[in-house]
Amino acid sequence: MTAPCPGAFAPDPARSGSSDRADLASGSGSGFDFESGFDFESGVGAESGSEFGSARRTGRSAGPVVTELRLSAFAAHRGTVVPLAPLTLLAGPSGSGASSVLRAYEALSRLGAGASLGEVFPDPAGCVPEGAAADRHGRRGFRIGCTADGPAGPVRLELAIQAEPTLRIVGERLTRAGATLFSTALRDPGRPTLQAAWHTADELPVTREQLPDDRLGTALLPLRVAGRTPGQLQVLAAAEQMVVALRPAFVCEPRPHRMRTPVPPGEGRLHRDCGNLAAVLHAACNGYGRRHARLVALVKAGCARPVTGIGVERLADGLVRAVVARGDGGGTPLERLGDGELRYLALAVALLMGPGADPADVESEVPSALQTLTLLADGLDRDLDGQQTRELLTAAASAAAAGRVRLLGTVTEAGAARARRTAGAAVVDLGP
Repeated sequence: MTAPCPGAFAPDPARSGSSDRADLASGSGSGFDFESGFDFESGVGAESGSEFGSARRTGRSAGPVVTELRLSAFAAHRGTVVPLAPLTLLAGPSGSGASSVLRAYEALSRLGAGASLGEVFPDPAGCVPEGAAADRHGRRGFRIGCTADGPAGPVRLELAIQAEPTLRIVGERLTRAGATLFSTALRDPGRPTLQAAWHTADELPVTREQLPDDRLGTALLPLRVAGRTPGQLQVLAAAEQMVVALRPAFVCEPRPHRMRTPVPPGEGRLHRDCGNLAAVLHAACNGYGRRHARLVALVKAGCARPVTGIGVERLADGLVRAVVARGDGGGTPLERLGDGELRYLALAVALLMGPGADPADVESEVPSALQTLTLLADGLDRDLDGQQTRELLTAAASAAAAGRVRLLGTVTEAGAARARRTAGAAVVDLGP
C-alpha cells in the first residue's frame, strides 16, 4: 500500500468483547456473529460523571464531528478504518471502495437523523461483504461504525445489521474510553425488537428496555433516558454528541444535465443532484452577502472567461435560471456552460453556502451554530481541469480550517496529487 498523507487505510485495531468475535474473524466472512450480538459489559461504571465531558475537543469546528469511520465488514471492505480530517480525500484504483466509504457515512448520518433501515438501505444485499457466506440460519449482514469527538471526548458507535433474510439491526454499541454506555442485542428473532441496556449508575446499575430493530437506538436515547443519575447523564451526553456529529451531512452529486433546465423559484434546499441550483441562488440572493462575494471570487478563479458576478433571471413563464455575469456587460445562462463549469459552480455553492435552508430544520433542537456540516462529494474532481481542482481544494481547506464545513470526497489520482500539495488536505490511499 502506498504511504498516505495524513490519514490512513489500515486494518481495524484489536477489539474486545464477545460482540467482536465475528464470522469475519473466524473466516466464514459474514461479518457478524448473530448469536453473540452486542452484549452489555459489566465494567460500565469505571468513569465518574464529573470526568465525563472533560476531554479537550480538537479543531475549530462549531460542534461535535465524526473523526473516524470504520467499515468492519461492508461491501468490498473488511476491517477498514478511515481517519477523517476536516478535509479528507479518498483515492485509489477502480474497485478500491472509495465510494462505499461515502455511502457508509451517508447511511450513518441518515440513521442518526431518525431514518428507518428500509429508507437508508434500499439494497441491503449490496452492502454485504463480497463472498460472505450465510450462517446456519441463512443470515448474512454487515458492520459499520464511527467515532465522534466533542465535549464528551471520543465516543464510538458500532452497528451490526442483518441484510438477509430480513433487514434489521441485530446489535449496536455506544462506548467511551472503553466503557460501554449503551448496547442492544437480538434476543428473539421472531420479534421486531432488540434488548437494549444502558448505564444508570444508581441503585439499578443498568436499565433494560425493548427498542425497535429498524431504527438507530442511539438516536432514540434522548427520548428514553431520563437523565436523573450521573450514569444516565453520561449516556445522554454520548448519544447526543454522536447524533449531533452525524446529522449535518449533505451529499453533493452535481448532474450538469439537470442544472441546465430553468426551475420554479421558492426552493431553498439544494438537491443532491444540484438540479435546482438556480432556485437556491434565487432564495439566497438577499441573505448571503459575504459568502456570495466569496462565491463570485471562487467562480472567477476557476473559469477561463472573465466573471463579474452570479445572478438569477426570472423568465416570462415564472421559472428562474442562474446567469454568470461577464465583464463585457453580458451574461451566460447555466444551460450554456460546459459540464466542468457547472460541476465546479455547484460544488462551490455547496462548499461556501451549504445546502441551504431545510424547512424541517427550522425548529431543530440543535442550533445551527453548534453544528458543523460535512459535505460528501463522490468524484470531487470529475470533469474539472487542473485549475478548477486546485481552486476548489484551496477553498475547501480554508473553509475547513475556519470550522464552517468538513469535506469527505473521492478524487482521481491526478486530484489526489493536487490534494497532497494543498495545505490542510489529508489524502487516504485505498490502493493495495
